[in-house]
Amino acid sequence: QVQLAESGGGLVQPGGSLRLSCAASGFTFSRSTMRWYRQAPGKERELVADITSVSSGTTYADSVKGRFFISRDNSKNTLYLQMNSLKPEDTAVYYCYVHLGRDYWGQGTQVTVSS
Repeated sequence: QVQLAESGGGLVQPGGSLRLSCAASGFTFSRSTMRWYRQAPGKERELVADITSVSSGTTYADSVKGRFFISRDNSKNTLYLQMNSLKPEDTAVYYCYVHLGRDYWGQGTQVTVSS
């Protein structure tokens, strides 16, 4: 069974940093493109970043480009999102995602950026 277990969310001040983790199991992590999404209250869920298998090529939403960095450790079956220079508008529930014939989502982890 596919499982995505997220951790690392919390409360942080504007300008601060946070690192999210997603522990994956039940599939061949190293061969899978992984994604981070986020959803703020009253907003559509949006793609934040993705990272390909093998080459680990990355893409980012314009809103986070230069501040957020997605990475993976295939030896640990873990996906990361390093978030720097955080802004209040980054406040959202962040989700780990993989497509394996259908969509699989983590449970989500809350990130709150506030003074």
